[in-house]
Amino acid sequence: MAQVMVRYKVKPDRAEENTALVRAVYEELHRTAPGGLSYATFVLEDGVSFVHLATHDGDDNPLADVAAFQRFQEHVRDRCEEPPVVARMREVGSYRP
Repeated sequence: MAQVMVRYKVKPDRAEENTALVRAVYEELHRTAPGGLSYATFVLEDGVSFVHLATHDGDDNPLADVAAFQRFQEHVRDRCEEPPVVARMREVGSYRP
């Protein structure tokens, strides 16, 4: 099982665009319901810092096959003030993740 956290900060004038792209990913996920994936996105209090948490079975990330996720990733660095930082995680414990 792979567990990943991605965090980044978008330019203030691109926050709404980023949020819309993220919501499109979730709309597609709800329609297609890929198995073996748990995914959540949060925006911090500043309104421009985002954190994505993903857990998936196997080596292949099901998000890679989601068209809306591909669109989200296309110009993410252009939207960012601080580029995405990817961190692999290992669960120590959880309660209703």
